[in-house]
Amino acid sequence: MMNLFSWTLIRLEVTRTLRNKKFMFFSVIYPSVIYLLISGTQNTTDKVPHTDLTLQAFFMVSMASFGALTAVLMGNSERIAKEREKGWVRQLRLTALPSRGYVLAKIASAAMVTLPCIVVVFLVAAAVKHVRMDAWQWFALVGVIWAGSLVFAALGVAIGYIASGDAVRPITMIIYFALSILGGLWMPSATFPQWLQNISEWLPTHAYASLGQAVEMGGSPHAKDVGILCVYFLLFAGGAAWLYRKDTLKA
Repeated sequence: MMNLFSWTLIRLEVTRTLRNKKFMFFSVIYPSVIYLLISGTQNTTDKVPHTDLTLQAFFMVSMASFGALTAVLMGNSERIAKEREKGWVRQLRLTALPSRGYVLAKIASAAMVTLPCIVVVFLVAAAVKHVRMDAWQWFALVGVIWAGSLVFAALGVAIGYIASGDAVRPITMIIYFALSILGGLWMPSATFPQWLQNISEWLPTHAYASLGQAVEMGGSPHAKDVGILCVYFLLFAGGAAWLYRKDTLKA
């Protein structure tokens, strides 16, 4: 349960993030630009191997997911590491904010600013690349991609407590690009060698991308993908709360 301090922290974090011009570019504009560059090399009839999903639609979901991943992972990890160095987190410990409240507040505030990332990519895909789907699919895609981003928001909180202010950016970038590429956000995992496909299917980014792809093909997300994301969320959120408490004991 989140108390008054948690909701206040959420409002503060959302306001700070929306005022950040770098966030607006990298989290909102950047994924749409990458989508146009990648999809521009594909025709409208090429399909993902072993599916009826066109590459234009595939990359739309991939880049929307990538944008949401950028917003919650990069933003959370760097902000928390810097807050620790400046003593802001130490001040929060003097309040009635519990460890779980802090972690949930950070996850919730990050997730609340992912919607522009997702919607802009969809608008660009529909207007420029003429991607067409039923109305329910558009709404379902926004919902599943937004919900899935919570997993990576929790990961961002955990990284922010593991890494120092100087090391957090390179560490986050390595994790960020490794998960994006190996999870199949930049290219269909069906094109990977079989041994790499076997690894990819257990990564959170692969399950994340699969949520939207299932909706695009007219179905519902597979139970395996939902289960994988739930397990990762519990691991990341639980780890973040433990690191917060551990950091508190050191102070």
